Amino acid sequence: MIDATIWGEPVSPFYSPNVTAQIASERWHLDGYYEIRRAIFAEEQGLFDASDVDEHDKVATPIVALGHVAGMPDEVIGGVRIYPTERGTWFGGRLGVCRRYRSRGVVGTSLIFAAVSTAHARGCTTFLAAIQLQNVAYFERHRFACLQPLEVCGKPHQLMEADLAAYPPIVAHALQPVDGARVVAELRRLRAA
Repeated sequence: MIDATIWGEPVSPFYSPNVTAQIASERWHLDGYYEIRRAIFAEEQGLFDASDVDEHDKVATPIVALGHVAGMPDEVIGGVRIYPTERGTWFGGRLGVCRRYRSRGVVGTSLIFAAVSTAHARGCTTFLAAIQLQNVAYFERHRFACLQPLEVCGKPHQLMEADLAAYPPIVAHALQPVDGARVVAELRRLRAA
């Protein structure tokens, strides 16, 4: 095991200064995406026994947040899935951020922007998500409105709808990923206005 000290002093964890979000396009993206989901929804929260994979994953588009080192994507640090249901309605779900990045805000914001904007570009007219109660205020800050309470996996959630006017129809792919810092700065500017 590697000692997490240098000359007897604790080493701070590395945080990538550059975070982007895009549709998973490589095998390591998918591996990291499913690992984060398993760690959060099965191990940490205990919502599932061993895996949270379900029938929606057959048609879902996985979106990953990537941390960069020296300008290159290096690590999957978050993920979310989007999938269509009927007549322009899309769902987002299983949004998760690895533990050490949760307080930074940029990862979740990047994932939300990439998810809703990508769905919007693919014909979404209504974007819904079942949000755990402790995360409702966070999604309200991202222009989601509460529709109704519901229960998912025996836990209370809130069905929420995104304001599509806040999310331009742009597909977040490898050649055009969402830049986390830019999206966070724009969100702050809009809140201040």
